[in-house]
Amino acid sequence: MKGELGGLGTALLALALATWAPAAQADDPDLLALGAGGYNVLHYQKEAQVRAEYRFSYRFLSIVRPIAGVLATNDRSVYTYGGFRFDAEIGQHFVIMPELAFGYWSQGAGKNLGGPEEFKEGGEFAYRFADYSRIGFLFDHISNAGIYKSNPGVESALIVYSIPIGGPRNR
Repeated sequence: MKGELGGLGTALLALALATWAPAAQADDPDLLALGAGGYNVLHYQKEAQVRAEYRFSYRFLSIVRPIAGVLATNDRSVYTYGGFRFDAEIGQHFVIMPELAFGYWSQGAGKNLGGPEEFKEGGEFAYRFADYSRIGFLFDHISNAGIYKSNPGVESALIVYSIPIGGPRNR
């Protein structure tokens, strides 16, 4: 019950941030986000991870943007996912990006997450440069939301650099 309320709270916070704050610049390009950092950071058996995520500039419902990504750990765990993000601009250069995703997880020699279908929720706080590139700190949680008997979950903390793809767009 506690985990379900935490997930609902995160989703409601993401929605509130996305609707309350002005959307990031309408002409932001697609982004290729590359990150490195820790996996399972709040637990004993930590792992290193790398991540690549494609962040589409296309919007629907004015604020929702699709994402697709993959992460891999040094213990050969792999998670591929797709989902949505919301850009909330703070001032001219800072952006908060809550995101929600669903994907397929392969354990490798890493932590057992209970099953292959996993949910991801989290967010990133980034600085956006004049060329639309971004540098940020990302924290997220991956778990199966209780659809399997075991639901240990993992948390990730990464530094992420986002590279603009294709130049600014007018949307």
